[in-house]
Amino acid sequence: MKRITCLFISAFLMTGGFAYSQGEMDAFKMSQNELNGTARYLGMSGAFGALGGDISSMSTNPAGLGIYRSSEVVTTISLSSIKANTDWNGSKADGSKTKFNFDNIAYVGYFPTGNDEGIVGWNIGLSYNRIKDFNRSYRMNGAQAYSVADYAADLSYGIKEGDLIYQKDSYDPYNNQNLPWLSILGYEAGFFDPYKAGGDEYHSAFGKQGANGWEPYSPQNVNLQVNEKGSIGQYNFSFAANISDRFFLGATVAVTDMDYSIRTEYTEDFSTNSQLILDNGLSTAGTGYAVNVGAILRPTDFLRVGVAYNSPTWYKMTDYFHGTAQTMIANIKWDPVSTPDYRAGDYHLRTPDRWIFSAAGVGKNFLISADYELTNYKRMRVYDLDGYDYKATDDIKADFGMSGTLKVGAEYKVTPQFSVRAGTLWKTSPMKSHVKDGIPPLNEDGEYYTQAVGVVGTIPSYTVDKGTNSYSFGLGYRFTPNFYADLACVYRIYKEDVYAFPSTYQAGISSINELLDKGIVVKSDPASMKTKTTQVALTLGYKF
Repeated sequence: MKRITCLFISAFLMTGGFAYSQGEMDAFKMSQNELNGTARYLGMSGAFGALGGDISSMSTNPAGLGIYRSSEVVTTISLSSIKANTDWNGSKADGSKTKFNFDNIAYVGYFPTGNDEGIVGWNIGLSYNRIKDFNRSYRMNGAQAYSVADYAADLSYGIKEGDLIYQKDSYDPYNNQNLPWLSILGYEAGFFDPYKAGGDEYHSAFGKQGANGWEPYSPQNVNLQVNEKGSIGQYNFSFAANISDRFFLGATVAVTDMDYSIRTEYTEDFSTNSQLILDNGLSTAGTGYAVNVGAILRPTDFLRVGVAYNSPTWYKMTDYFHGTAQTMIANIKWDPVSTPDYRAGDYHLRTPDRWIFSAAGVGKNFLISADYELTNYKRMRVYDLDGYDYKATDDIKADFGMSGTLKVGAEYKVTPQFSVRAGTLWKTSPMKSHVKDGIPPLNEDGEYYTQAVGVVGTIPSYTVDKGTNSYSFGLGYRFTPNFYADLACVYRIYKEDVYAFPSTYQAGISSINELLDKGIVVKSDPASMKTKTTQVALTLGYKF
Protein backbone atom coordinates (compact mmCIF):
# COMPACT_ATOMS: atom_id res chain seq x y z
CA MET A 1 0.00 0.00 0.00
CA LYS A 2 2.58 2.53 -1.14
CA ARG A 3 1.57 6.15 -1.02
CA ILE A 4 1.52 8.04 -4.29
CA THR A 5 1.07 11.53 -2.85
CA CYS A 6 1.81 13.20 0.43
CA LEU A 7 -0.47 13.09 3.45
CA PHE A 8 -0.66 16.52 5.02
CA ILE A 9 1.04 15.97 8.35
CA SER A 10 0.04 19.52 9.24
CA ALA A 11 -3.49 18.24 9.81
CA PHE A 12 -2.20 16.78 13.05
CA LEU A 13 0.00 19.65 14.15
CA MET A 14 -0.86 22.67 16.23
CA THR A 15 0.75 26.01 16.79
CA GLY A 16 3.14 25.82 19.71
CA GLY A 17 3.82 22.09 19.60
CA PHE A 18 2.12 18.74 19.18
CA ALA A 19 1.04 16.06 21.60
CA TYR A 20 -2.61 15.96 22.44
CA SER A 21 -4.83 18.98 23.14
CA GLN A 22 -8.30 19.11 21.61
CA GLY A 23 -9.23 17.95 18.13
CA GLU A 24 -12.43 19.06 16.40
CA MET A 25 -14.45 16.06 17.61
CA ASP A 26 -13.28 16.59 21.19
CA ALA A 27 -14.26 20.27 20.98
CA PHE A 28 -17.72 19.24 19.80
CA LYS A 29 -18.12 16.75 22.62
CA MET A 30 -17.21 19.40 25.20
CA SER A 31 -19.57 21.95 23.64
CA GLN A 32 -22.82 20.00 23.90
CA ASN A 33 -25.51 20.42 26.51
CA GLU A 34 -28.09 17.78 27.37
CA LEU A 35 -31.70 17.98 28.47
CA ASN A 36 -31.21 18.32 32.21
CA GLY A 37 -32.88 20.24 35.02
CA THR A 38 -35.80 19.84 37.40
CA ALA A 39 -38.29 17.00 36.95
CA ARG A 40 -40.96 19.45 35.73
CA TYR A 41 -38.52 20.85 33.17
CA LEU A 42 -37.59 17.31 32.05
CA GLY A 43 -41.22 16.18 31.93
CA MET A 44 -41.94 18.90 29.35
CA SER A 45 -38.68 18.27 27.42
CA GLY A 46 -37.22 21.61 28.48
CA ALA A 47 -39.77 23.74 26.58
CA PHE A 48 -39.68 26.55 29.16
CA GLY A 49 -38.22 29.48 27.22
CA ALA A 50 -41.49 31.45 27.28
CA LEU A 51 -42.97 29.89 30.43
CA GLY A 52 -40.38 30.50 33.14
CA GLY A 53 -41.25 29.84 36.74
CA ASP A 54 -38.66 27.05 36.94
CA ILE A 55 -35.06 27.22 38.19
CA SER A 56 -33.83 25.45 35.04
CA SER A 57 -34.55 28.65 33.11
CA MET A 58 -31.38 30.18 34.62
CA SER A 59 -29.40 28.06 32.13
CA THR A 60 -31.57 28.99 29.13
CA ASN A 61 -33.80 32.08 29.41
CA PRO A 62 -33.18 33.78 32.78
CA ALA A 63 -36.15 36.09 32.23
CA GLY A 64 -38.19 33.11 33.43
CA LEU A 65 -37.15 33.94 36.99
CA GLY A 66 -39.32 37.06 36.76
CA ILE A 67 -42.42 34.84 36.64
CA TYR A 68 -41.87 33.78 40.28
CA ARG A 69 -44.26 35.24 42.87
CA SER A 70 -42.60 33.63 45.86
CA SER A 71 -39.19 32.48 46.99
CA GLU A 72 -38.22 28.83 46.54
CA VAL A 73 -35.58 26.20 47.28
CA VAL A 74 -35.42 23.09 45.11
CA THR A 75 -33.23 20.05 44.51
CA THR A 76 -33.21 17.16 42.01
CA ILE A 77 -31.72 13.67 41.97
CA SER A 78 -31.87 11.13 39.15
CA LEU A 79 -31.05 7.58 38.14
CA SER A 80 -29.92 6.93 34.57
CA SER A 81 -29.51 3.71 32.62
CA ILE A 82 -27.29 4.16 29.54
CA LYS A 83 -27.18 1.44 26.90
CA ALA A 84 -25.11 1.67 23.70
CA ASN A 85 -25.76 -0.69 20.80
CA THR A 86 -23.41 -0.89 17.80
CA ASP A 87 -23.73 -2.59 14.43
CA TRP A 88 -20.46 -2.88 12.48
CA ASN A 89 -20.83 -4.50 9.07
CA GLY A 90 -23.50 -6.78 10.54
CA SER A 91 -21.66 -7.57 13.78
CA LYS A 92 -23.53 -6.26 16.82
CA ALA A 93 -22.23 -5.41 20.30
CA ASP A 94 -23.72 -3.87 23.44
CA GLY A 95 -22.48 -1.83 26.39
CA SER A 96 -24.32 -0.50 29.42
CA LYS A 97 -23.87 1.61 32.53
CA THR A 98 -26.11 2.79 35.37
CA LYS A 99 -25.44 6.03 37.19
CA PHE A 100 -26.98 7.88 40.15
CA ASN A 101 -26.69 11.66 39.84
CA PHE A 102 -27.21 14.75 41.92
CA ASP A 103 -28.60 17.03 39.21
CA ASN A 104 -29.28 20.42 40.77
CA ILE A 105 -29.91 22.54 43.81
CA ALA A 106 -31.16 26.11 43.69
CA TYR A 107 -32.54 29.10 45.54
CA VAL A 108 -34.80 31.78 44.09
CA GLY A 109 -35.52 34.95 46.04
CA TYR A 110 -38.59 37.08 45.23
CA PHE A 111 -38.65 40.74 46.24
CA PRO A 112 -41.84 42.69 45.42
CA THR A 113 -41.60 46.48 45.16
CA GLY A 114 -45.23 47.23 46.01
CA ASN A 115 -45.73 49.00 42.67
CA ASP A 116 -48.65 48.28 40.34
CA GLU A 117 -46.81 49.59 37.27
CA GLY A 118 -43.18 49.67 36.21
CA ILE A 119 -40.95 47.30 38.15
CA VAL A 120 -43.42 45.40 40.32
CA GLY A 121 -40.88 42.83 41.49
CA TRP A 122 -37.42 41.48 41.04
CA ASN A 123 -35.79 38.12 41.63
CA ILE A 124 -32.37 36.67 42.24
CA GLY A 125 -31.36 33.07 41.64
CA LEU A 126 -28.44 30.89 42.70
CA SER A 127 -28.15 27.37 41.35
CA TYR A 128 -25.98 24.41 40.49
CA ASN A 129 -27.11 22.42 37.46
CA ARG A 130 -25.45 19.43 35.78
CA ILE A 131 -25.77 20.25 32.08
CA LYS A 132 -23.86 17.31 30.56
CA ASP A 133 -23.23 13.71 31.59
CA PHE A 134 -20.39 11.91 29.78
CA ASN A 135 -20.85 8.52 31.48
CA ARG A 136 -21.26 5.60 29.09
CA SER A 137 -19.55 2.43 27.84
CA TYR A 138 -19.68 1.12 24.31
CA ARG A 139 -18.02 -1.55 22.23
CA MET A 140 -17.70 -2.32 18.53
CA ASN A 141 -16.60 -5.70 17.26
CA GLY A 142 -16.21 -6.93 13.70
CA ALA A 143 -13.88 -6.82 10.72
CA GLN A 144 -12.89 -4.41 7.98
CA ALA A 145 -10.42 -4.31 5.10
CA TYR A 146 -7.86 -1.94 6.65
CA SER A 147 -5.97 -1.93 9.93
CA VAL A 148 -5.00 0.92 12.19
CA ALA A 149 -1.46 -0.15 11.21
CA ASP A 150 -2.29 0.90 7.64
CA TYR A 151 -3.54 4.24 8.95
CA ALA A 152 -0.44 4.81 11.11
CA ALA A 153 1.80 3.95 8.15
CA ASP A 154 -0.01 6.41 5.91
CA LEU A 155 0.02 9.06 8.62
CA SER A 156 3.82 8.72 8.75
CA TYR A 157 4.39 9.32 5.05
CA GLY A 158 7.19 11.84 4.56
CA ILE A 159 8.82 11.27 7.97
CA LYS A 160 12.36 9.90 7.78
CA GLU A 161 12.74 6.62 9.67
CA GLY A 162 15.62 8.07 11.67
CA ASP A 163 13.35 10.78 13.05
CA LEU A 164 11.21 8.08 14.68
CA ILE A 165 14.09 6.36 16.47
CA TYR A 166 15.04 7.21 20.05
CA GLN A 167 18.75 7.95 20.61
CA LYS A 168 19.84 7.75 24.23
CA ASP A 169 21.04 11.09 25.64
CA SER A 170 20.76 12.80 22.24
CA TYR A 171 17.31 12.52 20.63
CA ASP A 172 13.77 11.74 21.82
CA PRO A 173 11.19 11.75 18.99
CA TYR A 174 8.43 12.66 21.49
CA ASN A 175 10.18 16.01 21.93
CA ASN A 176 10.04 16.66 18.19
CA GLN A 177 7.15 19.07 17.71
CA ASN A 178 6.77 18.09 14.04
CA LEU A 179 5.88 14.43 14.64
CA PRO A 180 2.45 12.91 15.30
CA TRP A 181 2.64 10.80 18.44
CA LEU A 182 0.77 7.92 16.80
CA SER A 183 3.59 7.68 14.24
CA ILE A 184 6.18 7.43 17.01
CA LEU A 185 4.20 4.97 19.13
CA GLY A 186 3.22 2.86 16.11
CA TYR A 187 6.81 2.65 14.88
CA GLU A 188 8.19 1.71 18.31
CA ALA A 189 5.50 -0.94 18.74
CA GLY A 190 6.12 -2.46 15.29
CA PHE A 191 2.83 -1.48 13.63
CA PHE A 192 4.56 -0.57 10.38
CA ASP A 193 7.91 -0.83 8.57
CA PRO A 194 9.63 1.32 5.93
CA TYR A 195 9.66 0.14 2.34
CA LYS A 196 13.36 0.97 2.36
CA ALA A 197 15.62 1.29 5.42
CA GLY A 198 15.98 4.94 6.35
CA GLY A 199 13.22 5.95 3.94
CA ASP A 200 10.05 7.96 4.49
CA GLU A 201 7.36 5.65 3.06
CA TYR A 202 5.84 2.85 5.15
CA HIS A 203 3.58 -0.17 5.03
CA SER A 204 1.74 -2.20 7.64
CA ALA A 205 3.91 -4.82 9.34
CA PHE A 206 1.01 -7.28 9.06
CA GLY A 207 1.33 -8.72 5.55
CA LYS A 208 3.59 -10.55 3.11
CA GLN A 209 5.75 -9.86 0.10
CA GLY A 210 3.84 -10.75 -3.06
CA ALA A 211 4.48 -10.71 -6.77
CA ASN A 212 3.38 -7.08 -7.02
CA GLY A 213 5.01 -5.87 -3.82
CA TRP A 214 3.92 -5.77 -0.23
CA GLU A 215 0.45 -7.20 0.42
CA PRO A 216 -1.02 -6.08 3.78
CA TYR A 217 -3.38 -8.37 5.64
CA SER A 218 -6.86 -7.37 6.69
CA PRO A 219 -7.66 -7.85 10.39
CA GLN A 220 -10.01 -10.79 10.96
CA ASN A 221 -11.32 -9.60 14.32
CA VAL A 222 -11.36 -6.01 15.56
CA ASN A 223 -12.54 -4.97 18.99
CA LEU A 224 -12.86 -1.42 20.37
CA GLN A 225 -13.93 -0.91 23.99
CA VAL A 226 -14.58 2.66 25.16
CA ASN A 227 -15.38 3.86 28.68
CA GLU A 228 -16.25 7.51 29.27
CA LYS A 229 -16.77 9.27 32.59
CA GLY A 230 -17.37 12.77 33.86
CA SER A 231 -19.80 15.66 33.64
CA ILE A 232 -20.17 19.41 33.12
CA GLY A 233 -21.59 21.34 36.04
CA GLN A 234 -22.78 24.92 35.89
CA TYR A 235 -23.07 27.44 38.74
CA ASN A 236 -25.57 30.18 37.87
CA PHE A 237 -25.97 33.64 39.37
CA SER A 238 -29.15 35.21 37.98
CA PHE A 239 -31.21 38.39 38.19
CA ALA A 240 -34.66 39.09 36.72
CA ALA A 241 -37.19 41.91 36.76
CA ASN A 242 -40.98 41.97 36.29
CA ILE A 243 -42.20 45.06 34.45
CA SER A 244 -45.96 45.64 34.84
CA ASP A 245 -46.64 41.87 34.77
CA ARG A 246 -46.26 42.03 30.97
CA PHE A 247 -42.56 42.20 30.30
CA PHE A 248 -39.81 40.18 31.99
CA LEU A 249 -36.06 40.62 31.65
CA GLY A 250 -33.27 38.44 33.03
CA ALA A 251 -29.54 37.79 32.97
CA THR A 252 -27.30 34.98 34.22
CA VAL A 253 -23.58 34.80 34.82
CA ALA A 254 -22.57 31.13 34.62
CA VAL A 255 -19.39 29.52 35.90
CA THR A 256 -18.80 26.08 34.41
CA ASP A 257 -16.70 23.19 35.67
CA MET A 258 -15.77 20.31 33.34
CA ASP A 259 -14.35 16.90 34.23
CA TYR A 260 -13.99 14.28 31.49
CA SER A 261 -12.03 11.08 31.04
CA ILE A 262 -11.93 8.38 28.38
CA ARG A 263 -10.28 4.96 28.26
CA THR A 264 -10.02 3.10 24.95
CA GLU A 265 -8.87 -0.50 24.45
CA TYR A 266 -8.35 -1.49 20.83
CA THR A 267 -7.23 -4.86 19.44
CA GLU A 268 -6.91 -6.39 15.99
CA ASP A 269 -6.36 -10.10 15.34
CA PHE A 270 -4.90 -11.44 12.10
CA SER A 271 -5.04 -14.95 10.64
CA THR A 272 -1.26 -15.47 10.94
CA ASN A 273 -1.15 -15.68 14.75
CA SER A 274 -0.61 -11.94 14.84
CA GLN A 275 -2.19 -9.24 16.96
CA LEU A 276 -2.13 -5.48 17.44
CA ILE A 277 -3.02 -3.73 20.71
CA LEU A 278 -3.51 0.02 21.22
CA ASP A 279 -4.72 1.34 24.60
CA ASN A 280 -5.19 5.00 25.46
CA GLY A 281 -6.23 7.11 28.39
CA LEU A 282 -7.17 10.80 28.41
CA SER A 283 -8.53 13.11 31.07
CA THR A 284 -9.58 16.70 30.51
CA ALA A 285 -10.32 19.33 33.15
CA GLY A 286 -11.49 22.86 32.57
CA THR A 287 -13.30 25.85 34.01
CA GLY A 288 -15.18 28.49 32.05
CA TYR A 289 -17.69 31.29 32.15
CA ALA A 290 -20.67 32.43 30.09
CA VAL A 291 -23.46 35.00 30.11
CA ASN A 292 -27.15 34.37 29.30
CA VAL A 293 -29.71 37.12 28.69
CA GLY A 294 -33.38 36.88 27.83
CA ALA A 295 -36.81 38.45 27.67
CA ILE A 296 -40.39 37.23 27.93
CA LEU A 297 -43.42 39.20 26.69
CA ARG A 298 -46.95 38.45 27.86
CA PRO A 299 -49.20 40.44 25.50
CA THR A 300 -52.31 38.60 26.76
CA ASP A 301 -53.01 36.37 29.73
CA PHE A 302 -53.00 33.35 27.41
CA LEU A 303 -49.95 34.05 25.22
CA ARG A 304 -46.27 34.33 26.14
CA VAL A 305 -43.32 34.72 23.76
CA GLY A 306 -39.65 34.64 24.66
CA VAL A 307 -36.21 35.14 23.21
CA ALA A 308 -32.82 34.43 24.79
CA TYR A 309 -29.18 34.58 23.86
CA ASN A 310 -26.67 32.21 25.46
CA SER A 311 -23.10 33.35 24.95
CA PRO A 312 -20.24 30.95 24.25
CA THR A 313 -18.56 29.38 27.24
CA TRP A 314 -14.93 30.41 27.37
CA TYR A 315 -12.95 27.52 28.89
CA LYS A 316 -9.41 27.22 30.12
CA MET A 317 -8.48 23.57 29.64
CA THR A 318 -5.77 21.06 30.54
CA ASP A 319 -5.31 17.51 29.16
CA TYR A 320 -3.53 14.52 30.65
CA PHE A 321 -2.71 11.73 28.24
CA HIS A 322 -1.04 8.30 28.05
CA GLY A 323 -0.91 5.65 25.33
CA THR A 324 0.40 2.07 25.16
CA ALA A 325 0.88 -0.25 22.15
CA GLN A 326 2.05 -3.81 21.51
CA THR A 327 2.23 -6.25 18.62
CA MET A 328 2.57 -9.96 18.10
CA ILE A 329 3.65 -11.02 14.60
CA ALA A 330 3.71 -14.72 13.64
CA ASN A 331 3.60 -15.72 17.33
CA ILE A 332 6.53 -13.45 18.18
CA LYS A 333 5.44 -10.95 20.82
CA TRP A 334 7.03 -7.51 20.97
CA ASP A 335 7.55 -5.76 24.28
CA PRO A 336 4.85 -3.15 25.02
CA VAL A 337 5.83 0.48 24.50
CA SER A 338 4.26 3.64 25.89
CA THR A 339 4.16 7.35 25.32
CA PRO A 340 5.41 9.60 28.10
CA ASP A 341 2.79 10.63 30.65
CA TYR A 342 1.84 13.91 29.07
CA ARG A 343 0.25 17.03 30.49
CA ALA A 344 -0.82 19.38 27.73
CA GLY A 345 -0.13 23.02 28.43
CA ASP A 346 -3.16 25.11 29.26
CA TYR A 347 -5.20 26.17 26.26
CA HIS A 348 -8.62 27.67 25.52
CA LEU A 349 -11.85 26.29 24.11
CA ARG A 350 -14.72 28.53 23.04
CA THR A 351 -18.03 26.74 22.62
CA PRO A 352 -20.71 28.01 20.19
CA ASP A 353 -23.35 30.54 21.19
CA ARG A 354 -27.05 29.86 20.74
CA TRP A 355 -30.34 31.68 20.25
CA ILE A 356 -33.59 30.41 21.76
CA PHE A 357 -37.00 31.45 20.41
CA SER A 358 -40.08 30.43 22.39
CA ALA A 359 -43.85 30.63 22.51
CA ALA A 360 -46.39 29.29 25.02
CA GLY A 361 -50.11 29.20 25.61
CA VAL A 362 -51.31 29.22 29.23
CA GLY A 363 -54.90 28.36 30.17
CA LYS A 364 -56.66 27.81 33.45
CA ASN A 365 -55.82 24.09 33.74
CA PHE A 366 -53.34 23.51 30.94
CA LEU A 367 -50.35 24.94 29.14
CA ILE A 368 -48.44 24.13 25.98
CA SER A 369 -45.04 25.44 25.01
CA ALA A 370 -42.45 25.20 22.25
CA ASP A 371 -38.78 26.26 22.02
CA TYR A 372 -36.50 26.37 19.02
CA GLU A 373 -32.75 26.60 19.66
CA LEU A 374 -30.31 27.56 16.94
CA THR A 375 -26.61 26.78 17.55
CA ASN A 376 -23.75 27.55 15.17
CA TYR A 377 -21.08 24.95 15.91
CA LYS A 378 -18.88 26.49 13.24
CA ARG A 379 -18.09 29.14 15.85
CA MET A 380 -16.26 26.69 18.11
CA ARG A 381 -12.63 27.62 18.53
CA VAL A 382 -9.54 25.94 20.05
CA TYR A 383 -6.57 28.22 20.66
CA ASP A 384 -3.53 28.75 22.86
CA LEU A 385 -3.08 31.19 25.74
CA ASP A 386 -1.71 33.82 23.35
CA GLY A 387 -4.82 33.68 21.17
CA TYR A 388 -3.37 31.69 18.25
CA ASP A 389 -5.69 29.10 16.74
CA TYR A 390 -4.85 25.41 16.74
CA LYS A 391 -5.38 23.35 13.60
CA ALA A 392 -8.63 22.07 15.12
CA THR A 393 -10.21 25.50 14.54
CA ASP A 394 -9.64 25.20 10.79
CA ASP A 395 -11.09 21.67 10.85
CA ILE A 396 -14.16 22.96 12.70
CA LYS A 397 -14.81 25.63 10.06
CA ALA A 398 -14.62 22.98 7.33
CA ASP A 399 -16.66 20.25 9.03
CA PHE A 400 -19.35 21.91 11.18
CA GLY A 401 -22.42 24.06 10.61
CA MET A 402 -25.75 24.87 12.26
CA SER A 403 -27.78 22.66 14.58
CA GLY A 404 -31.46 23.12 15.40
CA THR A 405 -33.27 21.82 18.47
CA LEU A 406 -37.06 21.78 18.73
CA LYS A 407 -38.67 21.22 22.13
CA VAL A 408 -42.40 20.80 22.65
CA GLY A 409 -44.07 20.27 26.03
CA ALA A 410 -47.47 20.33 27.67
CA GLU A 411 -48.95 20.19 31.17
CA TYR A 412 -52.49 19.49 32.36
CA LYS A 413 -53.78 19.98 35.89
CA VAL A 414 -56.06 17.05 36.67
CA THR A 415 -56.80 18.62 40.05
CA PRO A 416 -55.42 21.77 41.67
CA GLN A 417 -52.83 19.52 43.36
CA PHE A 418 -52.05 16.92 40.65
CA SER A 419 -50.51 17.55 37.21
CA VAL A 420 -49.44 15.39 34.29
CA ARG A 421 -46.84 16.43 31.72
CA ALA A 422 -45.38 15.23 28.42
CA GLY A 423 -42.90 16.46 25.86
CA THR A 424 -40.58 15.61 23.02
CA LEU A 425 -37.27 16.92 21.62
CA TRP A 426 -35.61 16.71 18.20
CA LYS A 427 -32.02 17.84 17.66
CA THR A 428 -30.26 17.83 14.29
CA SER A 429 -26.58 17.11 13.78
CA PRO A 430 -24.33 20.12 13.03
CA MET A 431 -21.85 18.00 11.10
CA LYS A 432 -21.74 18.66 7.39
CA SER A 433 -22.77 15.94 4.95
CA HIS A 434 -19.21 15.05 3.92
CA VAL A 435 -18.35 14.25 7.57
CA LYS A 436 -21.40 12.02 7.89
CA ASP A 437 -20.35 10.24 4.69
CA GLY A 438 -16.70 9.90 5.79
CA ILE A 439 -15.48 12.10 2.92
CA PRO A 440 -12.95 14.93 3.36
CA PRO A 441 -13.94 18.55 2.65
CA LEU A 442 -12.62 20.67 -0.20
CA ASN A 443 -9.70 22.98 0.51
CA GLU A 444 -9.22 26.53 -0.78
CA ASP A 445 -7.82 25.19 -4.08
CA GLY A 446 -10.96 23.12 -4.73
CA GLU A 447 -9.18 19.86 -3.93
CA TYR A 448 -10.08 17.28 -1.31
CA TYR A 449 -8.13 17.06 1.91
CA THR A 450 -6.15 13.88 2.43
CA GLN A 451 -8.28 12.63 5.30
CA ALA A 452 -11.90 12.86 6.32
CA VAL A 453 -11.51 14.10 9.89
CA GLY A 454 -8.61 15.69 11.74
CA VAL A 455 -7.76 13.90 15.00
CA VAL A 456 -4.79 14.32 17.29
CA GLY A 457 -2.89 12.30 19.85
CA THR A 458 -2.79 8.49 19.73
CA ILE A 459 -6.57 7.98 20.07
CA PRO A 460 -7.57 7.48 16.42
CA SER A 461 -11.21 6.48 17.09
CA TYR A 462 -13.96 9.08 16.96
CA THR A 463 -17.74 9.39 16.64
CA VAL A 464 -19.93 11.35 14.21
CA ASP A 465 -23.20 12.82 15.48
CA LYS A 466 -26.35 11.77 13.61
CA GLY A 467 -29.00 13.52 15.72
CA THR A 468 -30.94 13.11 18.96
CA ASN A 469 -34.58 12.39 19.83
CA SER A 470 -36.10 12.23 23.29
CA TYR A 471 -39.53 11.63 24.79
CA SER A 472 -40.63 12.70 28.26
CA PHE A 473 -43.41 12.06 30.72
CA GLY A 474 -43.90 13.61 34.15
CA LEU A 475 -46.11 13.91 37.21
CA GLY A 476 -46.40 16.65 39.80
CA TYR A 477 -48.13 16.80 43.15
CA ARG A 478 -48.48 19.71 45.56
CA PHE A 479 -48.78 18.31 49.08
CA THR A 480 -49.32 21.70 50.72
CA PRO A 481 -49.37 25.27 49.36
CA ASN A 482 -45.63 25.32 50.08
CA PHE A 483 -44.26 21.79 49.50
CA TYR A 484 -44.35 19.87 46.22
CA ALA A 485 -42.72 16.92 44.44
CA ASP A 486 -42.23 16.26 40.73
CA LEU A 487 -41.30 13.03 38.98
CA ALA A 488 -40.16 12.65 35.35
CA CYS A 489 -39.00 9.93 33.01
CA VAL A 490 -37.00 10.76 29.87
CA TYR A 491 -36.14 8.31 27.12
CA ARG A 492 -33.34 9.63 24.89
CA ILE A 493 -31.91 8.15 21.67
CA TYR A 494 -28.58 9.54 20.45
CA LYS A 495 -27.43 8.29 17.03
CA GLU A 496 -23.77 8.24 15.98
CA ASP A 497 -21.34 6.55 13.65
CA VAL A 498 -18.16 5.19 15.27
CA TYR A 499 -14.88 5.04 13.35
CA ALA A 500 -11.89 3.05 14.58
CA PHE A 501 -9.66 5.58 12.77
CA PRO A 502 -10.04 8.19 9.99
CA SER A 503 -9.97 7.33 6.31
CA THR A 504 -7.17 8.84 4.21
CA TYR A 505 -7.12 9.91 0.56
CA GLN A 506 -4.63 10.93 -2.10
CA ALA A 507 -3.94 14.64 -2.48
CA GLY A 508 -4.62 16.69 -5.61
CA ILE A 509 -8.05 15.19 -6.37
CA SER A 510 -10.99 17.54 -7.07
CA SER A 511 -13.59 15.09 -8.41
CA ILE A 512 -15.77 13.12 -5.97
CA ASN A 513 -16.00 10.21 -8.44
CA GLU A 514 -12.22 10.06 -8.80
CA LEU A 515 -11.82 10.35 -5.04
CA LEU A 516 -14.10 7.37 -4.37
CA ASP A 517 -12.91 5.37 -7.37
CA LYS A 518 -9.14 5.46 -6.93
CA GLY A 519 -8.33 8.15 -4.37
CA ILE A 520 -8.84 6.12 -1.19
CA VAL A 521 -5.61 5.08 0.51
CA VAL A 522 -6.98 3.77 3.83
CA LYS A 523 -10.71 3.17 4.27
CA SER A 524 -12.33 2.99 7.71
CA ASP A 525 -15.84 1.54 7.86
CA PRO A 526 -18.20 3.12 10.41
CA ALA A 527 -20.23 1.23 12.97
CA SER A 528 -23.69 2.65 13.55
CA MET A 529 -24.39 3.27 17.24
CA LYS A 530 -27.48 4.16 19.23
CA THR A 531 -27.06 5.32 22.82
CA LYS A 532 -30.37 4.85 24.62
CA THR A 533 -30.70 6.58 27.98
CA THR A 534 -33.59 6.16 30.39
CA GLN A 535 -33.50 8.82 33.10
CA VAL A 536 -35.84 8.99 36.10
CA ALA A 537 -35.65 12.26 38.05
CA LEU A 538 -37.22 13.37 41.35
CA THR A 539 -37.48 17.02 42.37
CA LEU A 540 -38.46 18.29 45.80
CA GLY A 541 -39.31 21.95 46.23
CA TYR A 542 -40.43 24.34 48.94
CA LYS A 543 -42.00 27.76 48.31
CA PHE A 544 -42.08 30.51 50.91
